Parts: sequence; structure tokens; C-alpha cells
Amino acid sequence: MSGNIELLNSTLATARAEDRAALIAYLPAGFPTVDGGIEAVKAVVAGGADVVEVGLPHSDPVLDGPVIQTADDIALRGGVRIADVMRTVREAHEATGAPILVMTYWNPIDRYGVERFTAELAEAGGAGCILPDLPVQESALWREHAGRHGLATVFVVAPSSKDERIATITDAGSGFVYAASLMGVTGTRASVGAQAEDLVRRTRATTELPVCVGLGVSDAAQAAEVAGFADGVIVGSAFVKRMLDAPDEAAGLAGVRSLAAELAEGVRKR
Repeated sequence: MSGNIELLNSTLATARAEDRAALIAYLPAGFPTVDGGIEAVKAVVAGGADVVEVGLPHSDPVLDGPVIQTADDIALRGGVRIADVMRTVREAHEATGAPILVMTYWNPIDRYGVERFTAELAEAGGAGCILPDLPVQESALWREHAGRHGLATVFVVAPSSKDERIATITDAGSGFVYAASLMGVTGTRASVGAQAEDLVRRTRATTELPVCVGLGVSDAAQAAEVAGFADGVIVGSAFVKRMLDAPDEAAGLAGVRSLAAELAEGVRKR
């Protein structure tokens, strides 16, 4: 099975054709268990998510706030491995037909082996990777193997990124550009702010790729606000918090499906 970058591209193009932003959900693999994590991905797609990012739990998640760190810790203590991440991608994609990406720090891929990782992700039906801590100038090896296997390489731009730097990043990326709405770690925020809109404008000036905004979106009103200027709305901590706060797994799954439905309605109110 080849990678699914074409599916990702067509899914984002369909949202644009419908004059709305895409809803992109983030959930860590192995949380609350490997099976439970797979069910959670199915639940957010059933609720209305267009694309899902499956997080590869890491012991030093520098971009992630306390909610996702807590979930990662649960997954790691449960013994999650890269094989479980690949299984999550495979089973979730086969069940939903949605494009599934992996969001991961570079160290686990480097230790696992770039060719091995890209080959297995493509074979599992994955659409690509989001690599928040891989500098674009050090990404040639990754991009070579990802391209060979039909995988998207999504890089992150931040409000601090200068225009020239943004152009370098977007020129190297594929699938979409992940625009971090603010400086800081993941987590829900009371306001997403004007920084994100300015960053999307500056990023669009350099690329035809869709620009999707993450970090801080937690409810339908914020999703609608971001959908007014971005091609996609990325939500992670709010989904994970629903799972963490639920009294049991069934309630958690119902919670993330319900939140996905609310957010999916929000992105249609641009």
C-alpha cells in the first residue's frame, strides 16, 4: 500500500470547495490504551473530523502542554511502541477512510530508522508526518524517503518565523503547513488571537499549500473564528481533556465524538 498524500490533498481540497475549513483532530496513540486510542480516532471521524493526527508519545514532548503530556505519560507507562502507532494508523484508516498522519518528534524516527519508519507508515496507509522539531535544513533525508513512499511532510511555522524563513519551510513541505497560533506549548486558550491570522496571511504569501492553524482551539466559537482565515483548524488538547476527564472509556469516546460534532459545525460557520 502506498502513502495517502493524495487522499490528504483531496480531503483538504474538498473542504475548500465546500467553502469551509477542514477539521483536523489530534489524539495520542496508546491513550488510554492502544485499542482505546484506535476507538477514539474512529469516534472523532464519526463526529466530523476530516483528518486525524496520531501522536507518537515521547518522553520529552517539548511542544506539548500538560494535558497531552499527561496522556503521553499514560501511553508510555502502558508500554506503547512504534508498532502500536502503526497499528493505530492502519486500523483507524481502514475503519474510517480518513487521512491519518503521525505527529512525532524527530528522535524516535532517528532511532527507529528513517527508511523503516517511512516504509511502515506508508504500508499502514498513513498520509504523512508532522515533524515539529525537525529543522527544514536538516530534513533532506526524511523528505527523500517520505517522497519515495508517497508521504506528506508537514512543517510548523510560528509567529516568530520571519518571512524568508517561512518561504524556506513552505517550499520544503507538502500536504499542508501547520501554523502554530502562538508562542508556547499546546493547550486550550481563552483566545486564539490576532497573531494567528497574521501568520496565516504571511504563510499564504509564500505557498499554495493549505495553511492550518493549531494550538489553543477548544470550542466551536474558536473553531469558527479560525476557520474565517485558515484552511484547517487543528484541535488536540480539547479532545484529550475530554478523554482524561471522562469517568470511563465509553464516556470518553462519546465525549470526543460530541466535541468533534460541535467543532465540525464551527468550521462551517466561517
